[in-house]
Amino acid sequence: MSFPCTTPKQDEIISKPLADIFVSDLSTISEQGKSIKEFDGILTVRRKNQEGIPMHVRVVPVACIGSAPTHLIFNFDIPGGQMDFIATLPQPKEAPRGSLHSVRRCSFDVRSIASDGLRRTSLAKLTSLPLEAPITKIINLLSQVQENCSADEARLIDKVLEFLKREGLYSPQMKEIRTDDPIATDLIGALLTGPSVYSSRRSSNDSIIRTGTSTRTASIVPAKMKANPIIMELLEESLSWDFDIFKLEEITDYHPLLYLGMEMFRRFDVFATLNIDENVCKAWLAVIEAHYHKSNTYHNSTHAADVMQATGAFITQLSNRDMMVMDRMEEATALIAAAAHDVDHPGRSSAFLCNSNNPLAILYNDLTVLESHHAAITFKLTLGDDKINIFKNLDKETYKSARSTIIDMILATEMTRHFEHLAKFVSVFGGEEPREMSQSEEETSILMRRMLIKVADVSNPARPMQYCIEWARRIAEEYFMQTDEEKQRHLPIVMPMFDRATCSIPKSQIGFIEYIIQDMMHAWESFIDMPQLITYMQINYSQWKKYDEQGVNTLADIMAKQPPVGNKLTNSK
Repeated sequence: MSFPCTTPKQDEIISKPLADIFVSDLSTISEQGKSIKEFDGILTVRRKNQEGIPMHVRVVPVACIGSAPTHLIFNFDIPGGQMDFIATLPQPKEAPRGSLHSVRRCSFDVRSIASDGLRRTSLAKLTSLPLEAPITKIINLLSQVQENCSADEARLIDKVLEFLKREGLYSPQMKEIRTDDPIATDLIGALLTGPSVYSSRRSSNDSIIRTGTSTRTASIVPAKMKANPIIMELLEESLSWDFDIFKLEEITDYHPLLYLGMEMFRRFDVFATLNIDENVCKAWLAVIEAHYHKSNTYHNSTHAADVMQATGAFITQLSNRDMMVMDRMEEATALIAAAAHDVDHPGRSSAFLCNSNNPLAILYNDLTVLESHHAAITFKLTLGDDKINIFKNLDKETYKSARSTIIDMILATEMTRHFEHLAKFVSVFGGEEPREMSQSEEETSILMRRMLIKVADVSNPARPMQYCIEWARRIAEEYFMQTDEEKQRHLPIVMPMFDRATCSIPKSQIGFIEYIIQDMMHAWESFIDMPQLITYMQINYSQWKKYDEQGVNTLADIMAKQPPVGNKLTNSK
Protein backbone atom coordinates (compact mmCIF):
# COMPACT_ATOMS: atom_id res chain seq x y z
CA MET A 1 0.00 0.00 0.00
CA SER A 2 1.44 3.40 -0.92
CA PHE A 3 0.47 6.92 -0.01
CA PRO A 4 2.04 9.52 -2.32
CA CYS A 5 3.06 12.70 -0.57
CA THR A 6 1.30 11.69 2.62
CA THR A 7 3.73 9.27 4.29
CA PRO A 8 5.05 10.48 7.63
CA LYS A 9 8.57 11.79 7.89
CA GLN A 10 11.00 10.36 10.40
CA ASP A 11 10.97 13.53 12.52
CA GLU A 12 7.22 13.14 12.85
CA ILE A 13 7.62 9.68 14.36
CA ILE A 14 10.97 9.23 16.10
CA SER A 15 10.94 9.96 19.86
CA LYS A 16 7.25 10.88 19.83
CA PRO A 17 4.76 9.42 22.32
CA LEU A 18 2.58 6.79 20.73
CA ALA A 19 -0.54 8.85 21.36
CA ASP A 20 0.95 11.65 19.24
CA ILE A 21 1.56 9.29 16.33
CA PHE A 22 -1.55 7.14 16.08
CA VAL A 23 -5.20 8.05 15.87
CA SER A 24 -6.13 4.38 16.24
CA ASP A 25 -6.92 2.71 19.52
CA LEU A 26 -3.70 0.93 20.56
CA SER A 27 -5.41 -1.45 22.95
CA THR A 28 -5.19 -4.10 20.25
CA ILE A 29 -1.40 -4.00 20.70
CA SER A 30 -0.99 -3.41 24.41
CA GLU A 31 -3.22 -3.58 27.40
CA GLN A 32 -1.25 -1.11 29.49
CA GLY A 33 1.92 -3.16 29.16
CA LYS A 34 0.45 -6.34 30.62
CA SER A 35 -0.24 -8.39 27.54
CA ILE A 36 1.91 -7.67 24.53
CA LYS A 37 1.40 -9.49 21.28
CA GLU A 38 2.72 -9.07 17.79
CA PHE A 39 0.47 -6.90 15.65
CA ASP A 40 0.24 -6.88 11.88
CA GLY A 41 -2.45 -4.65 10.44
CA ILE A 42 -3.65 -1.18 9.58
CA LEU A 43 -3.30 1.76 11.96
CA THR A 44 -4.21 5.38 11.38
CA VAL A 45 -1.22 7.68 11.62
CA ARG A 46 -1.46 11.38 12.50
CA ARG A 47 0.00 13.99 10.09
CA LYS A 48 0.84 17.63 10.69
CA ASN A 49 -2.12 19.77 9.72
CA GLN A 50 -3.64 16.79 7.90
CA GLU A 51 -6.16 14.12 8.58
CA GLY A 52 -4.93 10.77 9.76
CA ILE A 53 -3.90 8.29 7.13
CA PRO A 54 -4.18 4.48 7.27
CA MET A 55 -0.86 2.63 7.04
CA HIS A 56 0.19 -1.01 7.20
CA VAL A 57 2.18 -1.45 10.40
CA ARG A 58 3.84 -4.42 12.00
CA VAL A 59 4.59 -4.20 15.71
CA VAL A 60 6.87 -6.62 17.57
CA PRO A 61 7.60 -6.54 21.32
CA VAL A 62 11.13 -6.59 22.74
CA ALA A 63 11.40 -8.54 25.97
CA CYS A 64 14.21 -9.70 28.23
CA ILE A 65 13.85 -13.36 29.11
CA GLY A 66 11.68 -13.70 32.20
CA SER A 67 10.50 -10.08 32.03
CA ALA A 68 7.61 -8.21 30.51
CA PRO A 69 8.20 -6.44 27.18
CA THR A 70 9.82 -3.04 27.58
CA HIS A 71 9.90 -1.77 23.99
CA LEU A 72 7.95 -2.11 20.78
CA ILE A 73 9.46 -2.11 17.31
CA PHE A 74 7.19 -0.43 14.73
CA ASN A 75 7.73 -1.26 11.08
CA PHE A 76 5.91 1.00 8.59
CA ASP A 77 5.48 0.04 4.94
CA ILE A 78 6.28 3.19 2.98
CA PRO A 79 7.22 3.74 -0.66
CA GLY A 80 10.81 2.69 -1.33
CA GLY A 81 11.18 0.52 1.74
CA GLN A 82 10.39 0.25 5.43
CA MET A 83 10.79 2.72 8.24
CA ASP A 84 11.51 1.36 11.71
CA PHE A 85 11.51 2.93 15.14
CA ILE A 86 11.53 1.72 18.73
CA ALA A 87 9.04 2.96 21.29
CA THR A 88 9.41 2.52 25.05
CA LEU A 89 6.36 1.09 26.77
CA PRO A 90 4.97 2.78 29.85
CA GLN A 91 6.01 0.83 32.92
CA PRO A 92 4.59 0.55 36.42
CA LYS A 93 6.55 2.61 38.95
CA GLU A 94 7.78 -0.48 40.80
CA ALA A 95 9.30 -1.93 37.64
CA PRO A 96 12.62 -0.64 36.27
CA ARG A 97 12.11 1.39 33.17
CA GLY A 98 13.45 -0.35 30.11
CA SER A 99 15.95 1.44 27.90
CA LEU A 100 17.55 0.63 24.61
CA HIS A 101 20.89 0.22 26.38
CA SER A 102 19.43 -2.24 28.89
CA VAL A 103 17.72 -4.19 26.14
CA ARG A 104 21.02 -4.62 24.32
CA ARG A 105 22.57 -6.13 27.40
CA CYS A 106 19.75 -8.64 27.86
CA SER A 107 18.81 -11.87 26.17
CA PHE A 108 15.70 -11.05 24.23
CA ASP A 109 13.12 -12.55 21.98
CA VAL A 110 14.90 -13.33 18.73
CA ARG A 111 11.92 -12.46 16.59
CA SER A 112 11.71 -9.02 18.17
CA ILE A 113 15.16 -7.96 16.99
CA ALA A 114 15.09 -9.89 13.75
CA SER A 115 11.83 -8.56 12.39
CA ASP A 116 11.17 -8.77 8.70
CA GLY A 117 11.47 -5.03 8.26
CA LEU A 118 14.78 -4.73 10.06
CA ARG A 119 16.20 -7.68 8.18
CA ARG A 120 15.07 -6.36 4.82
CA THR A 121 16.52 -2.93 5.59
CA SER A 122 19.86 -4.39 6.66
CA LEU A 123 20.01 -6.71 3.69
CA ALA A 124 19.21 -3.86 1.33
CA LYS A 125 22.13 -1.90 2.73
CA LEU A 126 24.48 -4.89 2.51
CA THR A 127 23.53 -5.84 -1.03
CA SER A 128 23.96 -2.25 -2.18
CA LEU A 129 27.62 -2.23 -1.23
CA PRO A 130 30.10 -2.52 -4.13
CA LEU A 131 32.24 -5.07 -2.26
CA GLU A 132 31.17 -8.34 -0.73
CA ALA A 133 33.22 -10.88 1.18
CA PRO A 134 32.34 -14.59 1.06
CA ILE A 135 31.36 -14.51 4.72
CA THR A 136 28.96 -11.64 3.96
CA LYS A 137 27.27 -13.76 1.31
CA ILE A 138 26.77 -16.52 3.86
CA ILE A 139 25.32 -14.07 6.39
CA ASN A 140 22.95 -12.65 3.77
CA LEU A 141 21.75 -16.11 2.74
CA LEU A 142 21.15 -17.16 6.33
CA SER A 143 19.29 -13.92 7.01
CA GLN A 144 17.03 -14.57 4.04
CA VAL A 145 16.35 -18.12 5.23
CA GLN A 146 15.60 -16.75 8.69
CA GLU A 147 12.70 -14.67 7.37
CA ASN A 148 10.59 -17.79 6.86
CA CYS A 149 11.71 -19.71 9.94
CA SER A 150 9.91 -20.58 13.11
CA ALA A 151 10.95 -18.85 16.31
CA ASP A 152 13.14 -21.80 17.39
CA GLU A 153 14.81 -22.05 13.99
CA ALA A 154 15.36 -18.29 13.90
CA ARG A 155 16.97 -18.48 17.34
CA LEU A 156 19.44 -21.12 16.13
CA ILE A 157 20.27 -19.15 13.00
CA ASP A 158 20.88 -16.06 15.14
CA LYS A 159 23.44 -18.04 17.13
CA VAL A 160 25.14 -19.09 13.90
CA LEU A 161 25.15 -15.49 12.66
CA GLU A 162 26.66 -14.35 15.94
CA PHE A 163 29.63 -16.66 15.43
CA LEU A 164 30.00 -15.77 11.75
CA LYS A 165 30.23 -12.07 12.53
CA ARG A 166 33.14 -12.51 14.90
CA GLU A 167 36.70 -11.78 13.88
CA GLY A 168 39.19 -14.64 14.00
CA LEU A 169 36.66 -17.26 12.97
CA TYR A 170 39.37 -19.92 12.98
CA SER A 171 41.24 -18.63 16.03
CA PRO A 172 42.42 -21.34 18.43
CA GLN A 173 40.14 -22.10 21.32
CA MET A 174 41.57 -24.58 23.78
CA LYS A 175 39.05 -27.34 24.52
CA GLU A 176 40.76 -30.66 25.22
CA ILE A 177 43.90 -29.82 27.16
CA ARG A 178 43.78 -31.46 30.55
CA THR A 179 43.60 -28.84 33.27
CA ASP A 180 45.46 -31.20 35.58
CA ASP A 181 48.44 -31.26 33.20
CA PRO A 182 50.40 -28.04 33.82
CA ILE A 183 53.06 -29.09 31.33
CA ALA A 184 50.55 -29.24 28.51
CA THR A 185 48.66 -26.09 29.47
CA ASP A 186 51.85 -24.10 29.97
CA LEU A 187 53.49 -25.18 26.74
CA ILE A 188 50.50 -25.07 24.41
CA GLY A 189 49.20 -21.84 25.89
CA ALA A 190 52.56 -20.26 25.26
CA LEU A 191 52.68 -21.54 21.70
CA LEU A 192 49.26 -20.43 20.55
CA THR A 193 48.50 -17.17 22.28
CA GLY A 194 49.64 -13.65 21.57
CA PRO A 195 52.18 -11.49 23.41
CA SER A 196 49.56 -9.98 25.68
CA VAL A 197 49.79 -13.15 27.75
CA TYR A 198 53.52 -13.65 27.29
CA SER A 199 53.26 -16.01 24.37
CA SER A 200 55.93 -18.07 22.74
CA ARG A 201 56.17 -20.69 20.07
CA ARG A 202 57.87 -23.89 19.19
CA SER A 203 59.63 -22.98 16.02
CA SER A 204 59.30 -19.78 14.09
CA ASN A 205 57.38 -17.34 16.25
CA ASP A 206 60.36 -15.84 18.04
CA SER A 207 61.71 -12.37 18.38
CA ILE A 208 64.66 -10.40 17.21
CA ILE A 209 67.04 -8.81 19.71
CA ARG A 210 69.67 -7.54 17.32
CA THR A 211 68.17 -5.17 14.79
CA GLY A 212 71.26 -3.92 13.01
CA THR A 213 71.91 -6.06 9.94
CA SER A 214 74.25 -5.42 7.08
CA THR A 215 74.86 -7.49 3.99
CA ARG A 216 77.74 -9.88 4.46
CA THR A 217 79.35 -10.34 1.10
CA ALA A 218 79.91 -13.47 -0.92
CA SER A 219 83.42 -13.83 0.44
CA ILE A 220 81.87 -16.18 2.99
CA VAL A 221 81.37 -18.84 0.30
CA PRO A 222 83.68 -21.76 1.25
CA ALA A 223 86.62 -21.97 -1.13
CA LYS A 224 86.49 -25.78 -1.25
CA MET A 225 82.80 -26.01 -1.99
CA LYS A 226 83.19 -27.88 -5.27
CA ALA A 227 85.95 -30.21 -4.16
CA ASN A 228 84.48 -32.36 -1.39
CA PRO A 229 83.26 -35.77 -2.62
CA ILE A 230 81.94 -36.69 0.84
CA ILE A 231 79.53 -33.77 0.71
CA MET A 232 78.47 -34.58 -2.84
CA GLU A 233 77.84 -38.19 -1.89
CA LEU A 234 75.65 -37.19 1.03
CA LEU A 235 73.70 -34.71 -1.10
CA GLU A 236 72.70 -37.53 -3.44
CA GLU A 237 70.26 -38.50 -0.70
CA SER A 238 69.00 -34.96 -0.17
CA LEU A 239 65.40 -35.76 -1.06
CA SER A 240 65.14 -38.72 1.32
CA TRP A 241 63.07 -38.23 4.47
CA ASP A 242 65.89 -39.96 6.38
CA PHE A 243 68.44 -37.38 5.20
CA ASP A 244 71.11 -36.71 7.85
CA ILE A 245 71.12 -32.92 8.15
CA PHE A 246 73.42 -33.06 11.16
CA LYS A 247 76.10 -34.91 9.24
CA LEU A 248 75.84 -32.24 6.53
CA GLU A 249 76.24 -29.58 9.20
CA GLU A 250 79.42 -31.26 10.39
CA ILE A 251 81.14 -31.97 7.09
CA THR A 252 80.33 -28.54 5.62
CA ASP A 253 81.82 -26.76 8.62
CA TYR A 254 78.44 -25.29 9.53
CA HIS A 255 77.43 -24.26 6.01
CA PRO A 256 74.59 -26.76 5.46
CA LEU A 257 72.22 -24.20 3.95
CA LEU A 258 74.66 -23.18 1.24
CA TYR A 259 75.42 -26.71 0.10
CA LEU A 260 71.93 -28.11 0.45
CA GLY A 261 70.44 -24.96 -1.08
CA MET A 262 72.55 -25.23 -4.21
CA GLU A 263 71.61 -28.90 -4.53
CA MET A 264 67.91 -28.10 -4.17
CA PHE A 265 68.14 -25.23 -6.65
CA ARG A 266 69.82 -27.59 -9.10
CA ARG A 267 67.31 -30.40 -8.64
CA PHE A 268 64.30 -28.14 -9.09
CA ASP A 269 65.76 -26.09 -11.94
CA VAL A 270 65.59 -22.85 -9.99
CA PHE A 271 68.42 -21.23 -11.97
CA ALA A 272 66.46 -21.46 -15.20
CA THR A 273 63.17 -20.56 -13.53
CA LEU A 274 64.60 -17.34 -12.15
CA ASN A 275 66.72 -16.79 -15.27
CA ILE A 276 69.72 -16.24 -13.06
CA ASP A 277 73.36 -17.34 -12.98
CA GLU A 278 74.27 -20.07 -10.50
CA ASN A 279 76.89 -17.85 -8.88
CA VAL A 280 74.23 -15.29 -7.95
CA CYS A 281 72.21 -18.01 -6.23
CA LYS A 282 75.33 -19.25 -4.47
CA ALA A 283 76.10 -15.75 -3.23
CA TRP A 284 72.50 -15.28 -2.11
CA LEU A 285 72.52 -18.51 -0.11
CA ALA A 286 75.83 -17.56 1.47
CA VAL A 287 74.52 -14.17 2.58
CA ILE A 288 71.25 -15.61 3.93
CA GLU A 289 73.17 -18.30 5.84
CA ALA A 290 75.55 -15.70 7.25
CA HIS A 291 72.57 -13.90 8.76
CA TYR A 292 71.51 -16.95 10.72
CA HIS A 293 73.15 -16.88 14.15
CA LYS A 294 75.54 -19.70 14.95
CA SER A 295 75.09 -19.00 18.65
CA ASN A 296 71.53 -20.31 18.46
CA THR A 297 71.31 -23.99 19.31
CA TYR A 298 68.10 -24.43 17.33
CA HIS A 299 67.20 -21.45 15.15
CA ASN A 300 70.34 -21.49 13.04
CA SER A 301 71.13 -22.28 9.41
CA THR A 302 70.90 -26.02 10.07
CA HIS A 303 67.25 -25.60 10.96
CA ALA A 304 66.76 -23.52 7.79
CA ALA A 305 68.46 -26.24 5.73
CA ASP A 306 66.29 -28.88 7.41
CA VAL A 307 63.11 -26.99 6.52
CA MET A 308 64.33 -26.51 2.96
CA GLN A 309 65.11 -30.23 2.69
CA ALA A 310 61.62 -31.13 3.94
CA THR A 311 60.12 -28.69 1.45
CA GLY A 312 62.02 -30.37 -1.38
CA ALA A 313 60.88 -33.81 -0.20
CA PHE A 314 57.26 -32.67 -0.12
CA ILE A 315 57.44 -31.10 -3.59
CA THR A 316 58.94 -34.33 -4.94
CA GLN A 317 56.19 -36.41 -3.34
CA LEU A 318 53.50 -34.23 -4.89
CA SER A 319 55.15 -34.59 -8.30
CA ASN A 320 55.44 -38.37 -7.92
CA ARG A 321 51.70 -38.54 -7.29
CA ASP A 322 51.04 -36.52 -10.48
CA MET A 323 49.43 -33.81 -8.39
CA MET A 324 50.35 -30.77 -10.44
CA VAL A 325 49.68 -28.31 -7.64
CA MET A 326 52.87 -26.28 -8.08
CA ASP A 327 54.47 -24.88 -11.18
CA ARG A 328 58.21 -24.25 -11.44
CA MET A 329 58.01 -20.72 -10.09
CA GLU A 330 55.94 -21.86 -7.11
CA GLU A 331 58.49 -24.57 -6.38
CA ALA A 332 61.30 -22.03 -6.56
CA THR A 333 59.57 -19.56 -4.26
CA ALA A 334 58.71 -22.31 -1.77
CA LEU A 335 62.37 -23.31 -1.54
CA ILE A 336 63.44 -19.68 -1.17
CA ALA A 337 60.86 -19.09 1.57
CA ALA A 338 62.03 -22.20 3.41
CA ALA A 339 65.68 -21.14 3.25
CA ALA A 340 64.95 -17.64 4.58
CA HIS A 341 62.00 -18.26 6.88
CA ASP A 342 63.96 -17.72 10.14
CA VAL A 343 66.78 -15.49 8.91
CA ASP A 344 68.29 -13.23 11.61
CA HIS A 345 66.60 -15.17 14.42
CA PRO A 346 68.16 -14.37 17.82
CA GLY A 347 67.11 -17.43 19.78
CA ARG A 348 64.56 -15.53 21.85
CA SER A 349 60.77 -15.67 21.60
CA SER A 350 58.36 -13.01 20.39
CA ALA A 351 57.04 -12.64 23.90
CA PHE A 352 60.57 -11.97 25.12
CA LEU A 353 60.90 -9.32 22.43
CA CYS A 354 57.64 -7.66 23.43
CA ASN A 355 58.30 -7.92 27.16
CA SER A 356 61.69 -6.27 26.76
CA ASN A 357 60.31 -3.41 24.60
CA ASN A 358 62.62 -4.25 21.74
CA PRO A 359 62.55 -1.74 18.84
CA LEU A 360 61.23 -4.41 16.47
CA ALA A 361 58.26 -5.07 18.74
CA ILE A 362 57.52 -1.36 18.65
CA LEU A 363 57.99 -1.27 14.88
CA TYR A 364 55.54 -4.11 14.28
CA ASN A 365 53.12 -3.22 17.11
CA ASP A 366 53.76 -6.55 18.88
CA LEU A 367 52.05 -8.37 16.00
CA THR A 368 53.75 -11.12 13.98
CA VAL A 369 57.01 -9.40 14.82
CA LEU A 370 59.49 -12.11 14.05
CA GLU A 371 57.93 -13.38 10.83
CA SER A 372 57.51 -9.83 9.56
CA HIS A 373 61.19 -9.23 10.23
CA HIS A 374 62.25 -12.47 8.52
CA ALA A 375 60.33 -11.53 5.38
CA ALA A 376 61.50 -7.93 5.42
CA ILE A 377 65.18 -8.73 5.98
CA THR A 378 65.07 -11.35 3.22
CA PHE A 379 64.10 -8.77 0.64
CA LYS A 380 66.24 -6.04 2.17
CA LEU A 381 69.33 -8.21 1.80
CA THR A 382 68.35 -9.55 -1.63
CA LEU A 383 67.47 -6.23 -3.23
CA GLY A 384 70.28 -4.35 -1.52
CA ASP A 385 73.08 -5.95 -3.53
CA ASP A 386 72.89 -6.67 -7.25
CA LYS A 387 75.43 -9.49 -6.82
CA ILE A 388 72.97 -11.53 -4.78
CA ASN A 389 69.67 -10.31 -6.27
CA ILE A 390 68.16 -13.57 -7.46
CA PHE A 391 65.04 -11.74 -8.69
CA LYS A 392 66.72 -9.14 -10.90
CA ASN A 393 65.90 -10.83 -14.20
CA LEU A 394 62.22 -11.38 -13.50
CA ASP A 395 59.63 -9.15 -15.13
CA LYS A 396 57.61 -6.87 -12.88
CA GLU A 397 54.50 -9.03 -12.59
CA THR A 398 56.42 -12.26 -12.06
CA TYR A 399 58.52 -10.65 -9.34
CA LYS A 400 55.43 -9.22 -7.66
CA SER A 401 53.83 -12.66 -7.58
CA ALA A 402 57.02 -14.34 -6.32
CA ARG A 403 57.46 -11.76 -3.58
CA SER A 404 53.85 -12.17 -2.46
CA THR A 405 54.22 -15.96 -2.27
CA ILE A 406 57.46 -15.84 -0.28
CA ILE A 407 56.09 -13.33 2.22
CA ASP A 408 52.86 -15.27 2.66
CA MET A 409 54.71 -18.53 3.30
CA ILE A 410 57.09 -16.97 5.82
CA LEU A 411 54.21 -15.34 7.69
CA ALA A 412 52.36 -18.67 7.73
CA THR A 413 55.01 -20.07 10.10
CA GLU A 414 53.64 -17.82 12.86
CA MET A 415 52.25 -20.29 15.36
CA THR A 416 49.48 -18.19 16.92
CA ARG A 417 47.52 -18.75 13.68
CA HIS A 418 48.27 -22.47 13.62
CA PHE A 419 44.68 -23.64 14.09
CA GLU A 420 43.36 -21.10 11.63
CA HIS A 421 45.60 -22.41 8.84
CA LEU A 422 44.96 -26.03 9.80
CA ALA A 423 41.17 -25.60 9.95
CA LYS A 424 41.09 -23.91 6.56
CA PHE A 425 43.30 -26.60 5.04
CA VAL A 426 41.14 -29.40 6.42
CA SER A 427 37.97 -27.68 5.22
CA VAL A 428 39.30 -27.78 1.65
CA PHE A 429 41.39 -30.96 1.58
CA GLY A 430 39.85 -32.89 4.45
CA GLY A 431 38.01 -35.52 2.40
CA GLU A 432 38.96 -39.16 2.44
CA GLU A 433 40.62 -38.70 -0.93
CA PRO A 434 42.69 -35.54 -1.47
CA ARG A 435 41.23 -33.72 -4.42
CA GLU A 436 43.41 -32.41 -7.19
CA MET A 437 43.25 -28.72 -7.85
CA SER A 438 43.92 -26.69 -10.92
CA GLN A 439 46.57 -23.99 -10.91
CA SER A 440 43.86 -21.42 -11.41
CA GLU A 441 42.51 -22.07 -7.92
CA GLU A 442 44.79 -19.54 -6.27
CA GLU A 443 43.08 -19.65 -2.92
CA THR A 444 43.51 -23.39 -2.49
CA SER A 445 47.09 -23.12 -3.75
CA ILE A 446 47.82 -20.62 -1.00
CA LEU A 447 46.36 -22.95 1.64
CA MET A 448 48.49 -25.82 0.35
CA ARG A 449 51.73 -23.78 0.33
CA ARG A 450 51.08 -22.51 3.84
CA MET A 451 50.56 -26.02 5.14
CA LEU A 452 53.63 -27.25 3.28
CA ILE A 453 55.99 -24.81 4.99
CA LYS A 454 54.23 -25.18 8.35
CA VAL A 455 54.72 -28.94 8.36
CA ALA A 456 58.31 -28.58 7.13
CA ASP A 457 58.99 -26.04 9.88
CA VAL A 458 57.90 -28.30 12.76
CA SER A 459 58.54 -31.71 11.22
CA ASN A 460 61.04 -32.77 13.90
CA PRO A 461 58.65 -35.16 15.69
CA ALA A 462 58.03 -36.94 12.37
CA ARG A 463 61.72 -37.47 11.60
CA PRO A 464 63.72 -40.61 12.46
CA MET A 465 64.04 -40.95 16.22
CA GLN A 466 67.72 -40.07 16.44
CA TYR A 467 67.11 -36.76 14.67
CA CYS A 468 63.89 -36.05 16.57
CA ILE A 469 65.69 -36.33 19.88
CA GLU A 470 68.58 -34.14 18.74
CA TRP A 471 66.16 -31.42 17.64
CA ALA A 472 64.37 -31.70 21.00
CA ARG A 473 67.69 -31.22 22.75
CA ARG A 474 68.49 -28.13 20.69
CA ILE A 475 65.14 -26.38 21.15
CA ALA A 476 65.13 -27.14 24.88
CA GLU A 477 68.59 -25.66 25.33
CA GLU A 478 67.56 -22.52 23.46
CA TYR A 479 64.47 -22.12 25.63
CA PHE A 480 66.55 -22.77 28.75
CA MET A 481 68.81 -19.89 27.76
CA GLN A 482 65.81 -17.62 27.36
CA THR A 483 64.46 -18.54 30.79
CA ASP A 484 67.90 -17.93 32.30
CA GLU A 485 67.99 -14.45 30.76
CA GLU A 486 64.43 -13.66 31.82
CA LYS A 487 65.35 -14.47 35.41
CA GLN A 488 68.51 -12.41 35.19
CA ARG A 489 66.72 -9.39 33.74
CA HIS A 490 63.61 -9.78 35.93
CA LEU A 491 61.36 -10.16 32.88
CA PRO A 492 58.15 -12.21 32.82
CA ILE A 493 59.01 -15.87 32.34
CA VAL A 494 57.26 -16.94 29.18
CA MET A 495 57.68 -20.70 29.60
CA PRO A 496 58.28 -21.61 33.24
CA MET A 497 58.40 -25.28 32.33
CA PHE A 498 61.63 -24.68 30.39
CA ASP A 499 63.72 -24.24 33.51
CA ARG A 500 66.87 -26.30 33.11
CA ALA A 501 66.66 -27.41 36.74
CA THR A 502 63.12 -28.80 36.60
CA CYS A 503 62.11 -29.35 32.96
CA SER A 504 60.87 -32.73 31.76
CA ILE A 505 61.88 -32.99 28.10
CA PRO A 506 59.61 -36.00 27.42
CA LYS A 507 56.55 -34.22 28.82
CA SER A 508 57.18 -31.15 26.68
CA GLN A 509 57.49 -33.29 23.56
CA ILE A 510 54.44 -35.39 24.42
CA GLY A 511 52.32 -32.26 24.82
CA PHE A 512 53.66 -30.76 21.62
CA ILE A 513 52.84 -33.88 19.60
CA GLU A 514 49.41 -34.37 21.15
CA TYR A 515 48.11 -30.85 20.76
CA ILE A 516 49.97 -29.39 17.78
CA ILE A 517 51.67 -31.97 15.58
CA GLN A 518 49.38 -34.98 15.54
CA ASP A 519 46.33 -33.51 13.78
CA MET A 520 48.44 -31.49 11.38
CA MET A 521 50.54 -34.49 10.36
CA HIS A 522 47.49 -36.64 9.75
CA ALA A 523 45.89 -33.90 7.64
CA TRP A 524 49.07 -33.35 5.63
CA GLU A 525 49.81 -37.06 5.18
CA SER A 526 46.29 -37.69 3.88
CA PHE A 527 46.94 -35.01 1.26
CA ILE A 528 50.50 -35.85 0.30
CA ASP A 529 50.53 -39.63 0.96
CA MET A 530 53.75 -39.97 2.96
CA PRO A 531 53.00 -42.69 5.54
CA GLN A 532 56.50 -42.45 6.99
CA LEU A 533 55.45 -39.15 8.59
CA ILE A 534 52.87 -40.92 10.73
CA THR A 535 55.08 -43.94 11.35
CA TYR A 536 58.00 -41.90 12.69
CA MET A 537 55.68 -39.64 14.71
CA GLN A 538 54.10 -42.63 16.43
CA ILE A 539 57.48 -44.25 17.13
CA ASN A 540 58.82 -41.02 18.63
CA TYR A 541 55.68 -40.44 20.67
CA SER A 542 55.95 -43.95 22.13
CA GLN A 543 59.60 -43.36 22.97
CA TRP A 544 58.87 -40.09 24.75
CA LYS A 545 56.11 -41.85 26.69
CA LYS A 546 58.56 -44.59 27.67
CA TYR A 547 61.16 -42.05 28.84
CA ASP A 548 58.48 -40.27 30.88
CA GLU A 549 57.41 -43.51 32.56
CA GLN A 550 61.05 -44.38 33.29
CA GLY A 551 61.71 -40.98 34.83
CA VAL A 552 64.27 -40.08 32.15
CA ASN A 553 63.68 -36.33 32.09
CA THR A 554 66.86 -34.31 31.74
CA LEU A 555 68.79 -33.60 28.57
CA ALA A 556 71.83 -35.37 29.96
CA ASP A 557 69.88 -38.55 30.72
CA ILE A 558 68.22 -38.60 27.33
CA MET A 559 71.37 -37.92 25.34
CA ALA A 560 73.22 -40.63 27.25
CA LYS A 561 70.85 -43.14 25.68
CA GLN A 562 71.37 -41.89 22.12
CA PRO A 563 74.11 -42.56 19.55
CA PRO A 564 75.84 -39.37 18.37
CA VAL A 565 74.18 -37.56 15.48
CA GLY A 566 76.06 -36.70 12.33
CA ASN A 567 76.57 -40.34 11.40
CA LYS A 568 74.42 -42.64 9.32
CA LEU A 569 71.22 -43.53 11.19
CA THR A 570 71.50 -46.92 12.86
CA ASN A 571 68.94 -49.05 14.64
CA SER A 572 69.06 -48.54 18.39
CA LYS A 573 66.97 -49.59 21.35
